[in-house]
Amino acid sequence: MILSKKRKNNILVVGGAGYVGGAVTDILATKSNQYNFKVYDNLMYEDLYRKPVDFVYGDVLDKKRLKKELRWADAVIWLVAIVGDGACQLDENLTREVNQKAVAWLAKNFTGRIVFTSTCSVYGAQHTLILNESSLVRPLSLYADTKYQAEKLLKNNNAVIFRLGTLFGVSDLFSRIRMDLVVNALSARACLGSTLNIFGGNQYRPLLHVKDAAQCLVDALEFKEQSRSEIFNISKNNIKIIDLAKQIKKHFPKTKLNLTEMSFEDARNYQVSCDKAKKYFNFSPKYSVDDGIDEIADLVQNNRVKDFNNPRYSNQIFLKDFFKNSAK
Repeated sequence: MILSKKRKNNILVVGGAGYVGGAVTDILATKSNQYNFKVYDNLMYEDLYRKPVDFVYGDVLDKKRLKKELRWADAVIWLVAIVGDGACQLDENLTREVNQKAVAWLAKNFTGRIVFTSTCSVYGAQHTLILNESSLVRPLSLYADTKYQAEKLLKNNNAVIFRLGTLFGVSDLFSRIRMDLVVNALSARACLGSTLNIFGGNQYRPLLHVKDAAQCLVDALEFKEQSRSEIFNISKNNIKIIDLAKQIKKHFPKTKLNLTEMSFEDARNYQVSCDKAKKYFNFSPKYSVDDGIDEIADLVQNNRVKDFNNPRYSNQIFLKDFFKNSAK
């Protein structure tokens, strides 16, 4: 189903209280003449939802409540997931329920436009090639595998699937910052005067500002209707981790780099092409890695984040504590 041009369309942002959702809802708010929107989220990482946006508290595993909201929606931006290799390994059954089986249910129960966030991690370790959407996938982790399986579940739907690069930067004024992302983590450590320990360093990552990711997700609402899903790689640039560290050092010249010539436990190593996105919808990311570094520095220097080691800023650490406390 293509969105109507004659009336305002209803957009349900599932998982919209999180890191990406903060930027998505900011953009949707500027398009109030086109869209009504609401956020559906279980507030896993938040005590309450502070943003002045229509909000429904709910879990994607609560099919009855979710189905009611889907009846209202013309399109869904599906952001909900357990994200990150370490976080997913904490509970494989729950990870597959949320990242995979909930998407299978969505594909069967919603006929409108679906905008879905996948990950470039599906490519695994293929550093000698520039990978496009037709390249071989080699998911190395549970997280990457569940995202790839979800892509296949949506293949016959009117879906737009984005394989996102590693995100960085500040999303909005309300959503929690993620400090388990490489640009954010290294930038904060450098700003605080810590040594940057780099293991290996020759592994590539495609990087993308969270606001550029959000812009793609909102733009996809207007894509032409298709009989099968379309997949797009989305990143700003491919960069070696050691080169990223050196780039951060330019912002904080006193930073010390400690390079260890050994393999890091994360075996991912890949570069991606975004030519399809550039051709299909003129993808042109606005924010640079330097912008993201400056944003994190601003958080530190203005004391907007009191403790970067707080578990809530890391998916894996927070969920590990959450599951431990829930078991008591």
